[in-house]
Amino acid sequence: MIEGRLITVVVPAYEEDSLIGRTLDSIPQEVDRVIVVDDASPDSTAAQVEARAEARVRLVRRKTNGGVGAAIVDGYGAFLEEVPEADEGAICVVMAGDAQMDPRDLPSLLHPILHLGAGYSKGNRLGSHDVRDVMPRTRFAGNVVFTMLTKVASGYWHIVDSQCGYTAITRGALARLELGSVYPRYGFPNDFLVKLNVAGVKVADVPVRAIYGEEKSGIRAWSVLPRITLLLWRGFWWRLWRRHVVNDFHPLVLLYVFGVLLTVVGLGMATWITVLRVGSGAAPTAATSILTALFILTGFQSVLFAMMFDMIHNQDLKVVP
Repeated sequence: MIEGRLITVVVPAYEEDSLIGRTLDSIPQEVDRVIVVDDASPDSTAAQVEARAEARVRLVRRKTNGGVGAAIVDGYGAFLEEVPEADEGAICVVMAGDAQMDPRDLPSLLHPILHLGAGYSKGNRLGSHDVRDVMPRTRFAGNVVFTMLTKVASGYWHIVDSQCGYTAITRGALARLELGSVYPRYGFPNDFLVKLNVAGVKVADVPVRAIYGEEKSGIRAWSVLPRITLLLWRGFWWRLWRRHVVNDFHPLVLLYVFGVLLTVVGLGMATWITVLRVGSGAAPTAATSILTALFILTGFQSVLFAMMFDMIHNQDLKVVP
């Protein structure tokens, strides 16, 4: 235990036979329980965990590969089964099986939950002074793009490094989520933040070290950008509907809706005018040009006002370590 709190670490692992031992060795002795979720690895990852025969380590084996998100959800499910409902303050930490998460950062990650009232704490590698030297450039650039999109979609405008999987959450916060509805693959941390916002969970962003070495990743940030963008687009509107219409109405929804519609109509008119001008040389009337500009400017202004109201409305979910 740490400061009287039960601590469980979930380790999602896929083809990590060369690093899973190092990862388990690095987990501090203060951690009460370690749940390794093998995501149907074809290598000896599961066998190595079983061979250790450690009392505090439990192995959960998935029959089919579901992605890192599915593995984490299974680990969360095992945590919820083991810890009684009355122990809402119990904490579940996620540390990947590729030894990319420094256990020395664990106290910092737990601090906002233990002392500042946060329900969820996540790592932020982008603030590290050497992150540009350690993290591959394409992954750094992709991470920045995903972070900006996730800010808008999730309503947690203060979060940075949306793709960091080094996280901690209380049992009470976890029990408020519909885990089966969270996206199971690479976009899991982005979609998870959207679900946390709707549940009203306070989130802290904690600086952690960026570690890259022997781990293998088949993810290419730019190749998954369209899929994650669509996921966040849907999550954005779902969040607005659930939190600002169903649960409690807020006019920022109308600003977002009308802002997007006006912007799309204005840009469509601008495109139509350009095509006519280039194709036939026809010049638009002054009224048409003014109306097009008015739609675009009003649309952009409405979206910006909506973002401002969104930031203000979500201030109570922001925890600063």
